[in-house]
Order: sequence, then structure tokens, then C-alpha cells
Amino acid sequence: MSRTRSVIVTGGASGIGLAAVEALLVEGWRVVAADIDAVAVEKARAQLAGHGDRVRVEVADISDEAQVVDLVTRTSLEYGPLWGVVNSAGIARDVPALDTSVALFREILDVNLVGTFLVAREAARVMKENGGGAIVNIASVSGIRGNLGRSAYGASKGGVLVLTQILAVEFAPFNIRVNGIAPGPIETPMVKAMHTPEARAGWMKTVPMRRYAVPSEVAGGIAFLLDETKSSFITGQTLNVDGGFTAGGLIGL
Repeated sequence: MSRTRSVIVTGGASGIGLAAVEALLVEGWRVVAADIDAVAVEKARAQLAGHGDRVRVEVADISDEAQVVDLVTRTSLEYGPLWGVVNSAGIARDVPALDTSVALFREILDVNLVGTFLVAREAARVMKENGGGAIVNIASVSGIRGNLGRSAYGASKGGVLVLTQILAVEFAPFNIRVNGIAPGPIETPMVKAMHTPEARAGWMKTVPMRRYAVPSEVAGGIAFLLDETKSSFITGQTLNVDGGFTAGGLIGL
């Protein structure tokens, strides 16, 4: 892979996104990390400062179409041919369906599903002209299995899984591969804020490996799916990074 090629990582200032940024820098990519959290962006800039001009971290709202268009256009023009995208930005709430407002449901879909679509669409327009590329969408096991309190989040991530398949088929003629990753319980700031001791105990019982993963364990899968040599004939697939959860367990029972 040419070191001049660039990758955009949304949600790239913390959690899985930041781990992906670090892994891709090791792999030789030039990385633009975008995140809506300005405080997290400043922290990530300090953490990644040693990589010089090979990484840029900026504030962006991926549910805003104009900001997405600007992000993709500037990355391609200023950072070398855009060849990769990691759609890691996402929000979640643990709220029973009967207590979930339409406003909250729409907010979660706007970020997790519409935002993923926007970034993938705009990136594909550029990648088509560049000769190809790869997109990795971060879904969740909550989009595969029923999970208490996740009506909005689960619906959004289930949508990401099907969107991944559709885009893989539509973009294949342009040499653009689209794959997904469905993490199980991962030790991220979002999960730490959401998972109560009771929830953690439930995950521990239903994950065969009996632990939470760390973000770098997801980042390894991301790097693999972006690699044009190692995963050149893989598209439309979802890699479950879940410690065996989808193979053997149900949460909340």
C-alpha cells in the first residue's frame, strides 16, 4: 500500500475509533480522525502528536451532510488519495422501548445509520475516481441479537449491517469493498458509562471468553479489512469481534 493513501476514521478521538487510528498509523496510512467531542479531540491530538503530519484530528458532526462533504473533500485534496474509511462514530442509550422518545430514536439513527451512510456515500464518490478503496462500518452485536434497552441502538446497528451488504454490492464495480465489524462488549468510554454492574455480570455470563475486549482487539480486525492485499476478495461481510457471544449466548435472560 502506498503511504500517500489516506483513511478517514469517524469517532476517531476515543474508544474503538482512536484504537483504529493508532493501528492504521502503524500500518502506514495517513489518517484523518473526526469526532464531535471537542474535548476528546484535543486529548487525541496530544496523544498522537508523535506521528507528525501523518495524522490530523478534527471536530466534525457526521450527521451533518455539509460537514461530511467538506471532511471527505478536504481529506482527499490535502492528505492524498482517499482509499479507506472507518465508520466508528456512534451513540447509544440504554432505555426501555416504552420509555424511548421519538426524538431519541431519531437522534440515534441520525448518527449511527444516517451518518454511516453519508460518510460512505461521499467517500465512495471520491474512491470511484481514485480507482477503489475499502470501507469498514462498525455495527454491534446489538444489531444481531435482541438486547434489553436497545430498541433504537439495535435498530440503528441492524440497519448498518444491511447497509453494509447493499453498499458492498453497489460499490463492487468500482473496486470499493465494504465490510462491517460487530463488536461485543468492549472497554470503551461509552460502554463504561452505560454498563451497570448488573449489565457487566450479564455479559460475563453470556460471552464464552468471559471478559470484555479492549479497543485494540477490534482495531486489528479493522486494519485487516482495510488491507487491499490481505482482504482483497472480502466484501459484504460482517466480522463479529465478540468473544463468542453470537455463537453461544443471549443477553438479558
